[in-house]
Amino acid sequence: MPNNYSLGKGEIWSRRQLLKWGLCGAGVVGAAAILQAFNSKSQPIVKIPTMEMNDAQNVAHPMQMLRNFDYGTVKQENGRTIREFQLTAGTSVIQLNSAVAYNVWDLNGHIPGPTLRAKQGDRIRILFLNKAGHSHSLHFHGVHPAEMDGVRPVSNGSATIYEFDAEPYGVHLYHCHIEPVTRHIAKGLYGMFIIDPPKPRPAADEMVLVMAGYDVNDDNRNEYYAFNGLPHHYMHHPIKIYQNQLIRLYVLNIIEFDPAVTFHLHANFFDVYRSGMTMNPSEKTDVITMGVAERHILEFAFRYPGKYMFHPHQDAIAENGCMGQFEVIANNSQSLSS
Repeated sequence: MPNNYSLGKGEIWSRRQLLKWGLCGAGVVGAAAILQAFNSKSQPIVKIPTMEMNDAQNVAHPMQMLRNFDYGTVKQENGRTIREFQLTAGTSVIQLNSAVAYNVWDLNGHIPGPTLRAKQGDRIRILFLNKAGHSHSLHFHGVHPAEMDGVRPVSNGSATIYEFDAEPYGVHLYHCHIEPVTRHIAKGLYGMFIIDPPKPRPAADEMVLVMAGYDVNDDNRNEYYAFNGLPHHYMHHPIKIYQNQLIRLYVLNIIEFDPAVTFHLHANFFDVYRSGMTMNPSEKTDVITMGVAERHILEFAFRYPGKYMFHPHQDAIAENGCMGQFEVIANNSQSLSS
């Protein structure tokens, strides 16, 4: 397959090209089935509380994004597992609150983009279509050949293919790398990329939290901040979790224009797996400092029922949207991991 295969405007997503890529008629393996295959059968059952998906009217979907992992279309080619993902850059208007709307670039109609997930050693194939009005690209953190690095512009109305092996395991990210990179990221072209280790981690209630900012008046300073796209969403709609069940947070800081932020969890401590590239925690703390594009796995369980806040310890960032709550629900089931 050619490196960074580009399509002309008249050929984009034609049936012939889709057939060439093997997308027509190819079934997408269900995320639940794949997750079950990823995990050991001997691991305890993870229980997920019922939650209302009350964010469907916006380009940001914090509740849906929280536990939604995109495992791609799974194929076998020449004895190898191929995971194909389709990402389309577009334009949207996000309603940040009742008074403020903001023009963003999105991926697959969402901000942040989908959380892509694979297993170390899988072959990753990204089919990227740019319909966002400007030149864009997708740069993936990780190890790959130079021609797959995503720094070459993909013009509006064109498509390209990125293909590489998923390595090393850890919590990575992807984002547009067209100058000014800070602006292209801040406007919404980013997402998380998780590569699972060969041996699965212990069963847990797994969630994604992406911290981002919004510079709505183009002064290179953020006026609003958010977890998973919408300011204050998890304060108004707390994340329900079960008492004594292991929680695994995949946390990414993609707040541009601020050099660093912290993440603080109330009334608890968490184990830190830096960059997700280790199976053993490096430390236990209740607050961690993260630079731009830094990401970690944080694990914890709550001993007592109730509502507990999480937020950066910079008050201005928290008060302007980057704040949420966990609602811990009492559950005495012995099947829960603790």
